[in-house]
Amino acid sequence: MREAFHREYLTFFERAERTRRWNVFTDVDWDQLAGHQPDPRLTLCAETFCGVEMYLPDYLRAHLELMRGDYGRAWFAANWGYEEAKHSLVLREYLRRSGARGDDELHDYTEAVLARTWQAPYDDGRRMTIYGALQEMTTFVIYRKQRGWAGQLGDPVLPEIYRLIGRDEMAHSRFYLKMIELHLAEDRDGTLADLAFVLRTFRMPAEDLLPDYDSRIEVMRAAGVDRGVFLAEVVLPLLKELGLTRHDLPRVPAEAVTEIPGPPGLLTQAGAKR
Repeated sequence: MREAFHREYLTFFERAERTRRWNVFTDVDWDQLAGHQPDPRLTLCAETFCGVEMYLPDYLRAHLELMRGDYGRAWFAANWGYEEAKHSLVLREYLRRSGARGDDELHDYTEAVLARTWQAPYDDGRRMTIYGALQEMTTFVIYRKQRGWAGQLGDPVLPEIYRLIGRDEMAHSRFYLKMIELHLAEDRDGTLADLAFVLRTFRMPAEDLLPDYDSRIEVMRAAGVDRGVFLAEVVLPLLKELGLTRHDLPRVPAEAVTEIPGPPGLLTQAGAKR
């Protein structure tokens, strides 16, 4: 398994170096922001995503602690961290260069975000791999929706920013899917059980962390992201990529999820039961 993980990491890294690397300062046409008045709804969403990305040290710590003995996955985590750091930086630069947020506002927001600590939802490497695939695919779908919304509202820069970020998120999700396939080949029943459990208990990481999250959710839903989108554009495609259907997943006993609170907030429709 370690050798298989290492080979998959090398494939991921080679493709990233050849086809996917981008530069925050030269691959975004920042000059297009001159004279543009940013839409406050779009800037609130960009600020929210920037805040989610700020938990990078916590994400990395959790990944590296679980994967410390596995070269391929540990080095993937380091590479993943580099790419996620660019996501936070490019969104912060957008907020600053567009005039939507001043330097003091950005520093205050950063302090408010980092006053809380993200904790990994699972203490098992296989479950965290499944969680990673779901989280990255969900983030890709969110950025794709935001890209379309930003284009409709005439923002000159955000669509390209979200395209670059979304391409990274999809690559990350595909790597995690490769890891899940390897786990299925080694221990199908155990992996299916973990997959069913994570699908049943999945939450996006920022729900309990970001300030004013409930009000931010309402704005982000304008881009068309809800529970139905999560099922149709994240869960079902993920299962299809793995050659599975929902009928392959074992039932998760209710008592096994009593300590896991509800579905992911961003993807829960307003008024839905939790």
